[in-house]
Amino acid sequence: MSVSITGKDVLTIGPRLITDFADGDVATLDFSNNSMEGKLGKNGNVIFAYNSTGKTATLTLRLLLGSGDDKYFNSEYSLCIGDPPTYPLLSGEIVKRVGKDGSVTNVVYVMSGGVVQKTPNVKDNVEGDTEVAVSEWTLLFAKVERSLS
Repeated sequence: MSVSITGKDVLTIGPRLITDFADGDVATLDFSNNSMEGKLGKNGNVIFAYNSTGKTATLTLRLLLGSGDDKYFNSEYSLCIGDPPTYPLLSGEIVKRVGKDGSVTNVVYVMSGGVVQKTPNVKDNVEGDTEVAVSEWTLLFAKVERSLS
């Protein structure tokens, strides 16, 4: 399951409200592992098993290069790589607002146990490619819980 954040949604990492978004899919929370696995056995028996890695997720953020949010994640990355055992893991929250017939439902994703996974790639282009002004940060969270309110 992937969740793309739109302009009306709210994304916070720790105490910071993330606002310096670029273009396109500015934030994507991706659950690449299944929460349940199943296998067909002999005589039509079925085995189901819980997969705890189904709670892990990767958050990809497309931010404006050199912005305050870009600097924030650069600092977090440096802190984590500088001394991983002492790094205080990131937490965050995505709140998606869904409206229907005048009522609003908040779909909330609470993320915990996070780290900045890698340095953003860099690009140079002489033909006007706007990607040269985008920092794409990847964060890995150990646990993500989803609720509706």
